[in-house]
Amino acid sequence: MLRTKTLISDFSEVPHTWVYEHYLNLPERLNGQDVKIKSIFNPKDSNPSFFVYYSRSSDRYKFKDFSTDRQGDCVELVKELFNMSKRLDAVLKIINDYNEFLSKTDGNYQLENFIVQDKYKVDAYILRNWTEFDQKYWMRYQIGSKVLEHFNIHPLDQFTFKRGDEKVDIKGIGIYGFFRKDGSLYKIYQPLVKNKKFIKIQDYIQGTDQLQFDKPYLVICSSLKDVMAFTKLGFGNAEAVAPDSENTTIPEHIILAYKEKYKAVCTIFDNDEAGIKAMLKYKELYGLPYAHLNLEKDIADCVEQHGIANTRITLYPVLTKALTGIKKELVV
Repeated sequence: MLRTKTLISDFSEVPHTWVYEHYLNLPERLNGQDVKIKSIFNPKDSNPSFFVYYSRSSDRYKFKDFSTDRQGDCVELVKELFNMSKRLDAVLKIINDYNEFLSKTDGNYQLENFIVQDKYKVDAYILRNWTEFDQKYWMRYQIGSKVLEHFNIHPLDQFTFKRGDEKVDIKGIGIYGFFRKDGSLYKIYQPLVKNKKFIKIQDYIQGTDQLQFDKPYLVICSSLKDVMAFTKLGFGNAEAVAPDSENTTIPEHIILAYKEKYKAVCTIFDNDEAGIKAMLKYKELYGLPYAHLNLEKDIADCVEQHGIANTRITLYPVLTKALTGIKKELVV
C-alpha cells in the first residue's frame, strides 16, 4: 500500500480517487471498478443515473450524470457541485479539503491496489422468428414489418454477455437487435426490462444507413423508435435520424455536414425535462431550432395514444415552424 503522510500544496499530489470518494460520499473505495449512484445534481432522480467510471484513455476516473448531462473529471465535478465559475477555484478547494482530511486522519490516505475491471460485452447472439407478441408490441406504434425490415431490426432469441472467461446468456421475449446495413449489431433493445432497456454495442447515429439525402429537411429524433414512427406520419419531404440517446450529442462536424446537405435541420426530443434540456443544448451549440411536441412523452407514444392522423395534425405546425419559420411548407 502507498501512503500519504504530509500536507500538500500541489494538486497533482491529490489522489483523484479521493476526490470522488470524499465529495460523493461513495459507498465503496475506487480501485478500478465503475460505480453508479443517484444523481447529486438532480433530487428527482428515481433510478441511479450518475456514473463514476475509469477512463482508460486518460488513466483517470471521470463522471457522467445522465439525468443532467453533466460530465468531466474530478475538478469539473467539484466546480459543478459548488457552482464555481473557474476550474482554478475548484482545484484550490480540493487541495484545502484534502489537507484538512489529512490533518484529521494523521496524514494517511491509503491507495487501493488498482485493478481495472473488464466490462461485460455482448459476445454473441441468436436470431429468432417474429412472433405474435412482437407484432402486438410494434403495432402499438403503427410500426409494421416493412418499417422494421427497412431499419434492420430483428428479433433475438438470446444474447451472451462476456467478461474475461465469464459468460452469461440472456434470454426472454421481446429482445430485439438493431443492425447496420452491413449486418453489424450496434444496439440491443429490451422494452420489457426496466434497467437495461438499451445495450450499446457500438457508436452509431441511428437511421444513417436509411438516409437518401433527397429531401430538403432533416429531423433529429430522440430514438430509433421515434424515427420509425415519424416515417409513418407522412411528411414527404423530411428524413429523420436519432443519436444513441438524448444524452449523446451528435458531433459538430456531423451537424455541419447535415446543414450542407439539407435546407434545414431541427430536433424533436422527448417531452420531459431531459428532452427539453437536450433540445436547448443543440440550439445553443449548433443553432438548431426545435419542435416541442407537447402531447405525450415522444412521437411513438403520441402515435400509440392518439393515432397517426392526430399526431400529424398536432406536430405539423410546430415542426413546420421549426424548419421553415413559416406556417406551411412540409408536404403531408
